[in-house]
Amino acid sequence: MSKIKLVNIGKIATYNSQTKVVDSITGSDILINDGIIEKIDNDINENVEIFDCQNRLVTPGFVDPHTHPVFLNGREEEFGLRMQGATYQEIAEKGGGINSSVNGVRNTSNEELIALVTKRMDRFLKLGTTTIEAKSGYGLNVESELKSLEVLDLVNQNHAIDIIPTFLGAHAFPPEYKNDRNGYVDLLCNEMIPAVAGQGIAKYCDVFCENGYFNVKQSRKILEAAKKHGLIPRLHADEFEDSGAAELAAELGAVSADHLMAVSDVGIAKMAEGNVTATILPGTTFFLGSTNYAPVKKLMESGIDIALATDYNPGSCHIQSMPFIISLACIYIGMSVEDALRSATFNSAKTLNLEKEVGSIEIGKKADLVIWDLEKLIEIPYNVTDVPIIKVMKGGKFIF
Repeated sequence: MSKIKLVNIGKIATYNSQTKVVDSITGSDILINDGIIEKIDNDINENVEIFDCQNRLVTPGFVDPHTHPVFLNGREEEFGLRMQGATYQEIAEKGGGINSSVNGVRNTSNEELIALVTKRMDRFLKLGTTTIEAKSGYGLNVESELKSLEVLDLVNQNHAIDIIPTFLGAHAFPPEYKNDRNGYVDLLCNEMIPAVAGQGIAKYCDVFCENGYFNVKQSRKILEAAKKHGLIPRLHADEFEDSGAAELAAELGAVSADHLMAVSDVGIAKMAEGNVTATILPGTTFFLGSTNYAPVKKLMESGIDIALATDYNPGSCHIQSMPFIISLACIYIGMSVEDALRSATFNSAKTLNLEKEVGSIEIGKKADLVIWDLEKLIEIPYNVTDVPIIKVMKGGKFIF
């Protein structure tokens, strides 16, 4: 067993699952035993390897619970079109958007996709993200969706970051089903979901439930089929319009409803009743040049837990930095820095059913830590685009 002790920590900023608040701990060292936090105390006298934090801030590693990293090329041309005034929906109607990434995934080898995803995971770790949810969804047929999940699994086996895979075959209707949408829903339910379950990689099934994409009836059918095959539901919900997706998330017991920029008061009430976490993606609003951020204060006042995520993808949000997402949450949504930290760590881990393993600095949890060239938590959002990280520790080992 390998032990290491972090000493001279300025502050430990972490959510405390016992007191239900974000603590700011001073004067304590952290003893790590074989990758697990063994002690947090000011009197640890064991003779082990020492790392001097030089009075710096230590936080948990970030947990990013909504990303789309399996793609070939970026969609910079769409960014340019939006700069000229085109909307996301207008671009999609003209053949852009999600479907423009489909050919890339379908026609690219596993090896090339593995290399690309590995590089993207390196970047996430450098930015302090130690656990990540990653979706398929740019294949949109049986073969390519299974390929995308296999790529995520192979990267996960060989990379320090922890990747939690989600099946998102219901991301859009592929070109060959443009005029037969219910036929694609049948394919998802009767062939794709059984094949995904048989493959055994994906833990969750997501659906883009939105007007113009999968309606509530179609989404319910897909997610009920997924539940029968052991996949846990989560939803893209009410991103552009109130489509009733938040209510569906509550009805089906989804772990998370994501986006929610257009969620209704009824949807919020149903989510609160169903204990559905709201995963908020302010980077998407920012990247699309919108000012329509999700109503986080109303969600929080209703007792709904908030998770924060990047929504990293090639089209609508090419952002990998959770520290920047925290800045957006503090500046544009009005979250306190303590709430934002909890939402980017512990609450995000809850949406992946990992809150007993990661997401906070507590005894018995994985030593997934970030050591900052900062003294105070408020300096993370204050620095906005600068990410002054000294070290990232994953499972008790320093990675960057």
